[in-house]
Amino acid sequence: MRVYLLSSQTYTPEVIAVAFAKTSRSPEPFDVIAREISAEQSAAFHEKWVIGYGHASVAEHAVVHIAIEGVSRLALEALESARLASFTEKSTRYQILDADAFVRPPELQGHPLADRYEAAARHLFAAYHALQEPVQRVLRLHEPTRTGETSTQWARRNRTAYMDVCRFLLPAATQANVGMTVNARELAHTLRKMLAHPLAEVRALAERIHAAARASIPTLLRYVEPDHATQQALAQLAAALPPIGQRPVATLPIYVPILHRWDPEGESRVLAAALYRVAAWDYASALAYVQSASSEARFDLARALLGHLTRHDIPLRELEHTWYTAEVVLDQGAFYELKRHRMMTQTPQALHPRLGYMMPRAVAEAGMAERYHEAMRHAAATYEALAAWNSHVASYIVPNGYLRRVLLTFNARQAYHLIRLRSAPNAHASMRLFAYHLLAALRKVHPALYAFLPMPDEAEWARLTKYLMGPYPGTGKGS
Repeated sequence: MRVYLLSSQTYTPEVIAVAFAKTSRSPEPFDVIAREISAEQSAAFHEKWVIGYGHASVAEHAVVHIAIEGVSRLALEALESARLASFTEKSTRYQILDADAFVRPPELQGHPLADRYEAAARHLFAAYHALQEPVQRVLRLHEPTRTGETSTQWARRNRTAYMDVCRFLLPAATQANVGMTVNARELAHTLRKMLAHPLAEVRALAERIHAAARASIPTLLRYVEPDHATQQALAQLAAALPPIGQRPVATLPIYVPILHRWDPEGESRVLAAALYRVAAWDYASALAYVQSASSEARFDLARALLGHLTRHDIPLRELEHTWYTAEVVLDQGAFYELKRHRMMTQTPQALHPRLGYMMPRAVAEAGMAERYHEAMRHAAATYEALAAWNSHVASYIVPNGYLRRVLLTFNARQAYHLIRLRSAPNAHASMRLFAYHLLAALRKVHPALYAFLPMPDEAEWARLTKYLMGPYPGTGKGS
């Protein structure tokens, strides 16, 4: 047995990809193959086999690490939709942002609305900074120093708590930095979508990423072209839709997912698949056994599979044999966390202020509610002025506190991952609220599968439900 690195300090990503590809027909070890491949030979290989014959999986061995700075959080939504890439992003929880830390959309350069946009963004950042000290004072009363905690540790914990509150005012234009690790195949797919995006910033970001990555993987990204056809088809579809009546905003359940579809036999299918793994049965026999079992026996089986899991354990892949489709309305800040669960299928609606907004209760306790409301309404009015000209650009000015609607399709294993991560004590309060409501909804349809994920006690549930106030009305147009 030999196990070793083909170092990216010695070989280019494209050479490494060829070395791995050639093992299917060459008897030589990988390191011998790699030493014999020149840059010109690797380029010719990729031109013939990856691009010419479509053996695209070879491109997955060519990996690049890309540093991206000073782009908007709105633009990063398009980038971070890449399902098979890895991202680490600048946090609005652990850093206090400068008053000038927002993007000016290229479309607004020289436009009559540019000054109004600039003023609205500065207005939000001014309110964001104004809230910090009063909210910090209030939260000190809720979070006194713990036994053995140093003043530095307490200050760090307290800052996390008050920044969680203040970030509700940050607009989608807020600048962010992100580190991206991605293979050439996934990057090419992502760039095709981004190059056809309606926002100029996203297209420019794609061009910059393309140029930077081609220094390392020139052949595999040579023929990346924008996917205009899909974008145009979606735009035409939206333009042709008739107006329909929708539920009043005030009746929307916030953070409470609506399960539209699930597999009624999903729990049985998961348990039967687990038995199938270890028993010499065909699947029909395993499924019939589980379906005929008592509720107690089904719970015992589920306990054997799931009851022992710690936060470090990964649930069995058999949980992927059942699925759900859910719709949820949650604040934009929470959606920004949710979108990181990219293995789910997520279909978010456009970001706008028409569903209303939420306000952390600590803002009211700090005597800053009117400042908060005024800033949110000012941003909404600016959105409507911009949306009359360009609704895509208008989304830049929408703050994190406004509500957004998203459709999710996911399997039980993905649900386990989300609930365990986002219900942790250090998770954002609105995401914890969503995670627990999701757990409650899933327990109703598949009780045995989710019996071993803990719900909060009565005091913690009360604290979470009281954390936010609202929803407060949005602009209401087309909601």
